[in-house]
Amino acid sequence: MPIIEEGGYSLWDVEYVKEGPDFILRVYADKEGGIGIDDCVAISRKLSDKLDEADMIEEAYILEVSSPGLTRPLKKDKDFERSIGKLIEVKLYSAVNGMKELEGELKAFDEGSVTVNVGEEDLKLERSNISGVRLAFVE
Repeated sequence: MPIIEEGGYSLWDVEYVKEGPDFILRVYADKEGGIGIDDCVAISRKLSDKLDEADMIEEAYILEVSSPGLTRPLKKDKDFERSIGKLIEVKLYSAVNGMKELEGELKAFDEGSVTVNVGEEDLKLERSNISGVRLAFVE
């Protein structure tokens, strides 16, 4: 998204959800070294102007711009690529080795699988069995 990238930021994710009576357009952005409140305000102002100009969303909505956070979800291949070697949390639909939730180091990924080192073992998990993956919180 050029509006975000021209400020040196990268677009992490976009959500358009209904929460109670409100529609919310959430934009998650990041940059090297992290994103702060001033960054979110700058992106929000630029993005708001462009969205008003394009008038693409018919309903009234609330625009939120924020960081994806320390425990950000991994959704796209680019997210996985940036996270190789990092500690992740994985939730599964069906248990693997008796676990439906696991934490380990992201070793590799491809179109159909994600490989995570858990203890002394590398587990190759089918992406179709993964309900969610996020960076783990490390103190």
